[in-house]
Amino acid sequence: MFKAIASGELLIDFNSVSADEMGYPTLAGHPGGATINCLATLRTFGAEAAFIGKAGNDAFGKLLLHTINQLGIDTHNVFLTDDAFTTLAFVTLDETGDREFSFARKPGADLLLHFEEVDLSVFDDADVFHFGTVSMTREPSRQATKDLVEYARSKGILIGFDPNLRKNLWGSLDEAREQMLWGLSKADIVKISDEEIDFLYGLDPEEGAQYILDNYPVKLVYATCGAKGCYYNNRLVKGFTPAMKGLHVIDTCGAGDIFGGSAMFRFLQLGKAPELLSDSDLQDITRFASASAGISTQKHGGISSIPSLQEVLSALEKNPF
Repeated sequence: MFKAIASGELLIDFNSVSADEMGYPTLAGHPGGATINCLATLRTFGAEAAFIGKAGNDAFGKLLLHTINQLGIDTHNVFLTDDAFTTLAFVTLDETGDREFSFARKPGADLLLHFEEVDLSVFDDADVFHFGTVSMTREPSRQATKDLVEYARSKGILIGFDPNLRKNLWGSLDEAREQMLWGLSKADIVKISDEEIDFLYGLDPEEGAQYILDNYPVKLVYATCGAKGCYYNNRLVKGFTPAMKGLHVIDTCGAGDIFGGSAMFRFLQLGKAPELLSDSDLQDITRFASASAGISTQKHGGISSIPSLQEVLSALEKNPF
């Protein structure tokens, strides 16, 4: 079986499950963070997985560490610190289930990771390293993330990147754009949303996927469009896969991360270079990922909503696209 590594934020999502007559939400805590959601998806489906990150040496940090240990994720490079509290993200929802994030993170413990703390032997047998930009909003975790990416590249490990833009975490949007573009310059496979493409380039998702391939060393792009579906492009072929239909959506939190982890799992199963995938391959990958992400929207939370491999395969048998 293949091995995936991810680095980034480890936090608690407090998801809105109801609201009173004044609009104040009742919140339920769930383990989360974009990169760990993606990695946990890979692990749930059977991949070997290791996480690099930091949480607070507090009740929430210890709970998160226990949760990812229970999933079977290697946590030798997950550190608990007394210098900051575990990051908390408060997620409120609109009537369609789309979410808005409010963060308690000034700073959060996840921002305090140093590259020098990491036992780099974790990379020795890895197939892919995944990262995002939430860990790049401030130092020292920004430089730690960049150093980890460069180290993985030096080992010939495939690089996966999801910009995962959270505008309210950045000092300025120019800074956010700069770091997102840096990530694109280092990645082999990119999962990027239509909103992020519009933010960077003012293009529609299909045009944006092509622009990224034309201007960066990226080999494969998934441009996701929420409930509409996903464009894919690897220069050899391009196309569109619709989202799963007939869902009762209650919470989209983590769905994009679960799409990314599911797509990476299916890609690694195929054992091909990303630039050599056929249209049939990419249809298979994106249908699998769309089904997985779609199923996840019927539950609250990120990690908490990851479906089993059998659930995804059963949904695909019913062909709900």
